[in-house]
Amino acid sequence: MTKKMEKIMITGALGQIGSELVSVLREKYGGKNILATDIKSPSQSTSSLSVPFEYLDVTHKDSIENIVKKYRIDTIYHMSAILSATGEKNPHQAWDVNINGTYNILEVARQEEMTRVFVPSSIAVFSPETPRNHTPQDTVLKPRTMYGITKVTGELLSEYYVCRFGLDVRGCRYPGIISHQTLPGGGTTDYAVEIFYEAVKNKHYTCFVRKDTRLPMMYMPDCLKAAVDLMETDFSRLKHHAGFNVNAMSFSAEELAVEIKKHIPDFVCEYKPDERQNFADTWPNTIDDSAARREWGWKPRYNLSSMAEDMVKVLSQRHQEGKLNY
Repeated sequence: MTKKMEKIMITGALGQIGSELVSVLREKYGGKNILATDIKSPSQSTSSLSVPFEYLDVTHKDSIENIVKKYRIDTIYHMSAILSATGEKNPHQAWDVNINGTYNILEVARQEEMTRVFVPSSIAVFSPETPRNHTPQDTVLKPRTMYGITKVTGELLSEYYVCRFGLDVRGCRYPGIISHQTLPGGGTTDYAVEIFYEAVKNKHYTCFVRKDTRLPMMYMPDCLKAAVDLMETDFSRLKHHAGFNVNAMSFSAEELAVEIKKHIPDFVCEYKPDERQNFADTWPNTIDDSAARREWGWKPRYNLSSMAEDMVKVLSQRHQEGKLNY
């Protein structure tokens, strides 16, 4: 049986994934057992969290130790990260946050003998040398971006802590994440979120990747489900630990635009690729997530059609109510 998670800390709790993960874990384990942390100031953004909040810079190990001891943290979801496009603008900061921050989290978790740690990875670990179709679980990882380099390093570091110290560290290689709750945070796949907001508000979007750019994507409910399902799996079932391929859907930018037009017939999408196209060109078209399906029963709930229908429905309702802030 999996040991019960008693006190859970989430880093990067105000980010795209972290903010919604707080809600899922709060419902599952109770608000008193969840601690949200972030480097952002606790403003009105935290009011909906309904859990304790602490300011935390993960590059400061002492701060992590103090908070972990104060709240008797047992499990960590380490969601703090500088994403791909933002990371290329400030690679030194990306290294500091993504590598030193992760090392600090793992060290504190080891010292405090925690139950387990979730350290997410990304399809940014892949590279031009990686097979682009049905990218396998174990393959070439030679990324060309600082974000990708930090994620490969994070995977290796996490596996080291499993093998060397027996710390239970787990993680998924997330594709692009699509959500109607929180805005994008500077990633290459941000267009797949922006396009919905612009379609609903203005019926027009200028896409920063080519129309034939095909990338793996995932709807936020499945993203959260993957994290929780993996963390709740018995350790003995896992042969891999820190870098599971997970997939839900793959589509081109044009296919996404066509799907949106089914719900918003007047929508027009133009394509003007920028520097983010270079990042997208190094990533897979589709990935093979059979290891995740086999080792911990991964199975997504949403495909392109059901995701697009839900996104348009929710954002359209919010727009009608004058609550579509973007």
